[in-house]
Amino acid sequence: MEDKMNIWNQQSQPPKWALRPIAAGRLKGKTDINPQWRYQAMTEMFGACGTGWKYTIDRLWTEPAPDGQVFAFSQISLYYKTDEWSVPIVGVGGSMLVQQESRGLHANDEGFKMATTDAIGTAMKMIGIASDIYAGKWDGSKYQDTKEKQPPKDPKELLSKKGEQCEKLRQNAYTSYCNKYADKITDPKHKFDQSKLDDAMRKILGKMPTTKAEVSEALSQIKPEDIIIELPF
Repeated sequence: MEDKMNIWNQQSQPPKWALRPIAAGRLKGKTDINPQWRYQAMTEMFGACGTGWKYTIDRLWTEPAPDGQVFAFSQISLYYKTDEWSVPIVGVGGSMLVQQESRGLHANDEGFKMATTDAIGTAMKMIGIASDIYAGKWDGSKYQDTKEKQPPKDPKELLSKKGEQCEKLRQNAYTSYCNKYADKITDPKHKFDQSKLDDAMRKILGKMPTTKAEVSEALSQIKPEDIIIELPF
């Protein structure tokens, strides 16, 4: 079964170097996240920007603010690639383009860039990037463990699931083996003995193979003449 939280959990906790406490202003006490870490996190999960993940700037606009100040806004669409490109994940961010300072109004030539950076971060948090920060699990020096304790799983249930996984590995092994020697198996002069293949695999692997690599290694050691029987006619 697909783990639906796989992407979300991979980059939920930024490293300490990427975090900075906000010491003043309306956001005092919150944590600022280094944008460069976000880009690194996306690259680690999906590949380089442009091939594994990307974004488009869909809209840039301004809104008036009090006292002659001006807001800059940016709307972007974020995409990431697994087997194929995701649908667009929309993010909207804002910054100040013209801001009131002690000496008067100041125009910020990076206002739209800062708004776009904010929009990218907004979109990325929708897939779990730095999610523990937004969830309040960072206390300024370490992450708090807020996970609820789960009851121990029934050993019988675990054994059953392991058995199912092993059986699936075996079935895939049979299919792989049959494909490899299909010309002999389909020849009416030969007979494929699945039970012998199973016995041979058990001798090499034990009762429960756990990985594809183990199965592949086992198959490489089994000679086809021991499994595919030549009929006496």
